Amino acid sequence: MEDFTKMMGQMKEAQAKVQEMQQKFAQLQATGEAGAGAVKATVNGHKEVLGLDIDKEYIDPNDKEILQDLIVAAVNLANKAVEEKIQEEVKQHTQGMLGGLPIDWMR
Repeated sequence: MEDFTKMMGQMKEAQAKVQEMQQKFAQLQATGEAGAGAVKATVNGHKEVLGLDIDKEYIDPNDKEILQDLIVAAVNLANKAVEEKIQEEVKQHTQGMLGGLPIDWMR
């Protein structure tokens, strides 16, 4: 019975850490650049786009496909970068508590 009580305490501690991490995810930010910096997208840890910066040199109404591709690439790169930050944050805060569980179940 003592082992069960200890295990329940560890589960509550893990739940508290998960909630803390989820709050931190919203504060994480990453920027992705495409076209050698022509387009920059910034996202948060919930993968919401916070900002988009486009070099005016690339705004050509006659060639919107290139601009669209650059925007998509920048957002995808920003999402990848913030995911790496999330992975690192999870690693630092769990230190073996969650074993080999994937972090996707936390979102």
